[in-house]
Amino acid sequence: MVAKASFLEIFKQLSFFDVLSDSELQKLQSLSTLETLDRYRYIFKHNDAAENLYILVEGIVKTGRHSSDEREVIKNILHPISIFGELSLVGQETHMEFAMTMNQRTSFIKIDARGFKELMCKNSELSLNMLNLIGGRLQRTERKLESLIFKDARTRIIDFIKDMARQRGRRVGYEMLFKHCLTQQEIANITGTSRQTVTSVLNELRKENLITFNRRTILIRDMSKLA
Repeated sequence: MVAKASFLEIFKQLSFFDVLSDSELQKLQSLSTLETLDRYRYIFKHNDAAENLYILVEGIVKTGRHSSDEREVIKNILHPISIFGELSLVGQETHMEFAMTMNQRTSFIKIDARGFKELMCKNSELSLNMLNLIGGRLQRTERKLESLIFKDARTRIIDFIKDMARQRGRRVGYEMLFKHCLTQQEIANITGTSRQTVTSVLNELRKENLITFNRRTILIRDMSKLA
């Protein structure tokens, strides 16, 4: 459990908050509460009131939407220390997506959006940081849309594996190992493919001796050859 006194330490891990003075950090702490949820619990659902900014402290969270026939589309996989729910600060009254925990124990800080807006009004650099954060998310969304339009399923799955390795991997010589908590269906939901396609592509890559994998890890033999 993260103690209230440790909130400042978490804030200081994010360069996003470097522009805040000590008094502003204290104000931010007063707006913050810590919550912990079990696996596969909603932090917020589509159409829930957007009243908080969030910082992921422990565990992994997926964000996404459900189609009219309840199919899941995963937009992002978040790891500590990530900010999410930022659209609550720019006029979004209800969430347009869901956020769900993926680990047995997931902890996150909730920051009151109304109070955070007051901090932004008084600190233009904080407002600029938020603008850059939202702009970066928009650029990633556009790249994902381009990938869905212009790249085939195998390429999208390989790109996902390489991105995960760059973000979370540990290099051992030419090889790169990363742990994950995703099912093959969830990988399909991220890459806009089907579970059968993910299974087929992973097996093909293993036969080509480009990767090995099990339920929780993927080992890339040589990043430069994975294409």
